Amino acid sequence: MTPTILITLVLLWQCVLLGYTYTLAGNAADEAVRAGTAADRGIRDAACRQAGLDKLSAAWRRGAEVGCETSNGYVRAHVGLKVPVLFPGTIDFPFTVTGHAGAVEEATN
Repeated sequence: MTPTILITLVLLWQCVLLGYTYTLAGNAADEAVRAGTAADRGIRDAACRQAGLDKLSAAWRRGAEVGCETSNGYVRAHVGLKVPVLFPGTIDFPFTVTGHAGAVEEATN
């Protein structure tokens, strides 16, 4: 019975990490688009990337992909994070969790 309980706990923990990664990706995209809308077009991508990575811990920041694009006065941020296997900061699953956000641009320079 003990192996069954341990396997169940490991699978539950992995599900928690997967859900937490989705939460982090969504929050990072929100932060990125918020910074991107307030920045001038010339520095928008850099501001977006910095804000998207700012609140991520080192385990999720490693390999993270953050970017913004602007079209028709609308800024879209996209964030891609790797899902860790059991312990954040060791190895990752070979798929990426994505988060997206969008907002109307504030700065038009």
